[in-house]
Amino acid sequence: MSDSPPRRLLLVNGPNLNLLGTREPAVYGHETLDDVVALVERTADELGYAVRALQSNHEGVLIDAIHEAREDCAGVVIIPGGLTHTSVALRDALTGVALPFAEVHVSDVHAREEFRHFSYLSDVAAVTVVGEGVAGYGRAVRDLVAVLAAEEGVS
Repeated sequence: MSDSPPRRLLLVNGPNLNLLGTREPAVYGHETLDDVVALVERTADELGYAVRALQSNHEGVLIDAIHEAREDCAGVVIIPGGLTHTSVALRDALTGVALPFAEVHVSDVHAREEFRHFSYLSDVAAVTVVGEGVAGYGRAVRDLVAVLAAEEGVS
């Protein structure tokens, strides 16, 4: 068995992300969740990583997947949706598994309703990408892989 770190990322899409492409396209754009997964897989593959992707509207499913990522993932890319502003449990799962993670928001949450300005995740995220549309997922993957490389001592 190899002692090298896993070369897989977990992509977590939280509540309502299954509606990408149809939900408020003026805010979230026309790209779908399938487009997001394809972009993340393509970007990760270019950097030598595989991706396991999931979307759920249920917090416990997301937390279970994050716990399982300890076994075979090097990091997590997460768009937590509304759980960003409400879930201490999601934060605890991410800090508990001690995997670096990238927090992504398709829209500019700081230019929206005041309740969206606060994140339970930003202060513990290795990478935060806000307001770049679906393209922000690609940047999040690249920046997270750079963090992983730095942790491994690879430049």
